[in-house]
Amino acid sequence: MVIRVLVRIARSIHVISALWVLLLGFAIAADVIGRGLLSMPIQGTVEVVKNSVVAITFLQLPLAIFSGSMLRTEIFADALPWVGRKLLRTAGYLLGFALFALIAYSAWPEAVQAYQIGEYEGEGALRVPTWPVRFLVIATSAFAAVAYISMIWLDWLDQLELEIAYPGILTYDAQAASVMTADRGDNA
Repeated sequence: MVIRVLVRIARSIHVISALWVLLLGFAIAADVIGRGLLSMPIQGTVEVVKNSVVAITFLQLPLAIFSGSMLRTEIFADALPWVGRKLLRTAGYLLGFALFALIAYSAWPEAVQAYQIGEYEGEGALRVPTWPVRFLVIATSAFAAVAYISMIWLDWLDQLELEIAYPGILTYDAQAASVMTADRGDNA
């Protein structure tokens, strides 16, 4: 039940990141057109894009983890038996958990300081505060760490797909399975 809620939240923030990318595309296009045709660029576009890229990337992490889409190599996994592959996945999940837990922990003081001092990017017409993106990185890193722990739990309960190449939420989540297996041409 809790994991289903986490997956729904991961999907929702992934949709938010996709809409953010779309809006960013329009902003960049308007800036380029304004700069090229009218010699009037949109003030602050660079600062907004710079902060948005970081935010969008971190918003997409939890769903990538839950779907088994994080980058990995199969050179060792192919040579291992079933239990060895599961142990290798668990080690990878633990490393992912540690990485994102440490990111969340280490980013906290700088985010608080950025909020307290009113840190911003840009000069002149548009000053973009940096603290919202800093706190977003903390929140999504913490969520990514929880996602990795959830994947360990699901893997050891045999609720993940058991195939070598794609150990995501497929067995656990029928809706994700139907979408992802259609992409691969499987009949699962």
